Amino acid sequence: MSNKVKASRYLVLVALFLTSTLFANVAAAADPLPKVLVETSLGSFELTLRPDLAPETVSNFKQYVAENFYDGTIFHRVIPGFMVQGGGFDRDLNRQSTRSPVINEAKPTAKNLRATVAMARTQNPDSATSQFFINLTDNGFLDAGVRGPGYTVFGKVSEGMGVVDSIASRPTGRQNGMADVPDEPVIIKNITLLP
Repeated sequence: MSNKVKASRYLVLVALFLTSTLFANVAAAADPLPKVLVETSLGSFELTLRPDLAPETVSNFKQYVAENFYDGTIFHRVIPGFMVQGGGFDRDLNRQSTRSPVINEAKPTAKNLRATVAMARTQNPDSATSQFFINLTDNGFLDAGVRGPGYTVFGKVSEGMGVVDSIASRPTGRQNGMADVPDEPVIIKNITLLP
């Protein structure tokens, strides 16, 4: 094969690669990351979801949002300097019925950093259903591979972290056998998928 033929084939391959990269970037720009607005009794904040990191988890969360599942639930576990957790109990601390759990999609590259949102679960890594938490600080010990399978990060607070910090500043105590429950309920009024 002559050098001209080799060079032509090389140029065709480079052109194909550049074209496919361009189309991939255009497609990614046309399909932005989904966002939700979380309206609480203390104000609103926005979450940007990451289906590229945790597709099953984001799909699960969006389904609960579409069903208005979170309306009237509370942030039932609030630990300053750690996290705020909600999405599983009503204001009277009645556990809400959920769908089947999703698989744990935690990855060592998806870190539990301040303002990230992750799925709450039991000691069973594949037990997450509706409850989620927002990290108030970098919680590296929750990352996959540090102390086991980790907790699935599936988004980040993109606006309104001050509201989350306000939730974290509420006085807490024990109620119905649960610790770290805000004395005054912090209610999730609604979570809405943004256009």
